[in-house]
Amino acid sequence: MRTIKKILQWKLRAIARLTIWRYRPFIIGVTGSVGKTSTKLATSVVLSGSTSVRAARGNLNNELGFPLAILGDYDGYKTGGALFWIGAIISGIFGMFFRRNYPKVLVLEYGADHPGDLDYLLGIARPDIAIVTAIGKVPVHVEFYPSPEDVIREKSKLVRGVKSGGTVILNFDDPAVMTMKDMTKERVVTYGFNQGADIRIFSFENRSESGRPIGVYFKLQYKGSFVPIKIEGVLGKSQAYSAAAAAAVALERDVNLVTVSELLSLYRGERGRTQIIEGADGTYIIDDTYNASPVSVESALEIFKEISSTRKVAVLGDMAELGNFSEEAHKSIGAIVAGVADLLVTVGSKSVAMAGAAIAAGMNKGNVVSFGDSKTAAVKIKEFISPKDVILVKGSQSMRMEKIVLALMAEPDKAHDLLVRQYGKWLTT
Repeated sequence: MRTIKKILQWKLRAIARLTIWRYRPFIIGVTGSVGKTSTKLATSVVLSGSTSVRAARGNLNNELGFPLAILGDYDGYKTGGALFWIGAIISGIFGMFFRRNYPKVLVLEYGADHPGDLDYLLGIARPDIAIVTAIGKVPVHVEFYPSPEDVIREKSKLVRGVKSGGTVILNFDDPAVMTMKDMTKERVVTYGFNQGADIRIFSFENRSESGRPIGVYFKLQYKGSFVPIKIEGVLGKSQAYSAAAAAAVALERDVNLVTVSELLSLYRGERGRTQIIEGADGTYIIDDTYNASPVSVESALEIFKEISSTRKVAVLGDMAELGNFSEEAHKSIGAIVAGVADLLVTVGSKSVAMAGAAIAAGMNKGNVVSFGDSKTAAVKIKEFISPKDVILVKGSQSMRMEKIVLALMAEPDKAHDLLVRQYGKWLTT
């Protein structure tokens, strides 16, 4: 099986490299511990009015997915069976010679789960513009690196790999990201909430009305000019960061701020990234089930703190791949939850520490419930939900927290369109 994967990987890499050579697209690369996919999609939206652009849905950002994002408009791995991969290879070879209307711009995710991942992906395609979203104090995938500093070093390879004459776009509010400013000789543009960012986010609001979450409203400022941004159906400052990074790209591509504002109103985010979904019995779900890291969970809980609601229920699963930082990270989240949510439901063995920390921080023990896995939680959780609750559901992808959203949503028949991992092996495991 490993030999077959290596052969498949080699073929996809070769075809993807030849496709880049053949069509010479302008490449925008995105990396970071959180926010990559949302930033990728927001960027494709703001460029869509001026050029042909493609950004694959989902997280096609590893040694197999990355070439797929170059070869075609694939929505995840589908079933991932032999016929799928054979078809992708044949289609890729055919496309090198006979494809029409290959996009002028590609927006690609560069994942870095393990040391050396960025070297491999950069060997396929180097970006003209590099975006680094956020890393945080305890980066996701740190389990596979000697230290958090090694994660930063790996992701900084995208900055150092930008083509001559290119641009590097950095999150001004993340100290780890800003250490990369001196790692390139190319133009650097920053974005963020803090004073000093080139593109500054201000007047941010997670808007809700009568206990119903609506979306995010904020303003972007650049060189003395500012525009209002209104994005419905999603919540959180992470969406504002994605929009600001996208605006930075648009400005580099000579798209003006007014046009950026108009196009971002069409942006609806990605499945499983702080999406607002109507729940049964008049409840509302904040679906953040794609994945989880300490920084992304903290961001999600910040949403909870800011929105108005009759009762707030946090359903949080294990955060995976944190190695020796795991227990401390889960306890830290538990302490935050105690001051934000009315009811905490934890899912998974690692999250037991989260539940204990929430109680230690003053949360009523009767308002903390723990389940071993998402399957059990999905069956039992309705017993703890009341009408008009706002429910945050989040956890690492291995926890399959979307099963809980499915159990709570008002229209489960729309799961394929609204939830993550609704294909192939994910539906049978």
